[in-house]
Amino acid sequence: MRIEQIIEHIGKLKVAVIGDVMIDRYIEGSINRISPEAPVPVLNFEHEESRLGGAANVALNLQALGAEVFICSVIGADDQGDEFINILKRRRFSTSCIVQSTDRQTTVKTRVIAANQHVLRVDREDKDDLNNTEQSKLMTAIDTLIKNNEIDIILLQDYNKGVLSNYVIKHTLDLATKNNILTAVDPKKRNFLAFKNVNLFKPNLNEVQDQLPFEIRPNIEDLDRADAFLRTKLDHNISLITLSEYGVYLSDGKNSIICPTQVRSILDVCGAGDTVISVASLVLCIESDLKQLGFLANLAGGQVCEKVGVVPIDKNLLIEEYNSNEKLYLTKNEM
Repeated sequence: MRIEQIIEHIGKLKVAVIGDVMIDRYIEGSINRISPEAPVPVLNFEHEESRLGGAANVALNLQALGAEVFICSVIGADDQGDEFINILKRRRFSTSCIVQSTDRQTTVKTRVIAANQHVLRVDREDKDDLNNTEQSKLMTAIDTLIKNNEIDIILLQDYNKGVLSNYVIKHTLDLATKNNILTAVDPKKRNFLAFKNVNLFKPNLNEVQDQLPFEIRPNIEDLDRADAFLRTKLDHNISLITLSEYGVYLSDGKNSIICPTQVRSILDVCGAGDTVISVASLVLCIESDLKQLGFLANLAGGQVCEKVGVVPIDKNLLIEEYNSNEKLYLTKNEM
């Protein structure tokens, strides 16, 4: 299927993104001297910007490709939470599935950047699982969303900040099964094995290694062995393992492939995994083969690494790069 056809189909999809959302705040400036008070650099402030982060960045990627996206999460009833809501509105997202709680603080990751380099990151966050009241309110919002919309796929994005508790995970996956909705997961260590029977499971190589009783390297033989082990625990359909500079690995349990990365000038890898799961989830909803899914997701993830900070995919650039590299996809990624 041609990329233009894929993008056209994506524009008709509805996606529910459930998980940990946050504000990514950037403080940029220049460093020209060391502080006389302590041996630390002094940043001359130039610019400050707040962006949607975490699961909300996944939503931005999905929206950038044309899908209709609903974000479901719990944030604090604080100034940062109000700021997050305002950014959502500016980005034309619904806020109907965002729960604000007085028992939590809104996650904010503040990155200090000079000369396109990260100097410091400050995290403000809670990591405890949602309490019973927060879980109940979130699941009520999700139930209403599914009832009133024909959702094509539910994407669960976990950063271990507490939104995806075992209760929320199980309830959501049961709801997806009942309503015949596809599911995709980007897991983290704490709840890694809780996401059972999903359609697409996308960990990175380090996250997979943490679950295995044996060592693996980023080659097809080791990854096939890891995939077989994960299937005994999760019974999922498709594995998509990101391999950093080595590309991505995909398996449907019968066939497997490694899609290598393209040569790029890497500035910042932040948010690349968000882009990969976004593109892969959308392509999963369309009649596309496994290698095309991997090629597109890998291409998109590499594209955002050429920019500083967490940024969504550029749809037009993705189309251009895909068409420029289509011969590579057709000839080198045989399964």
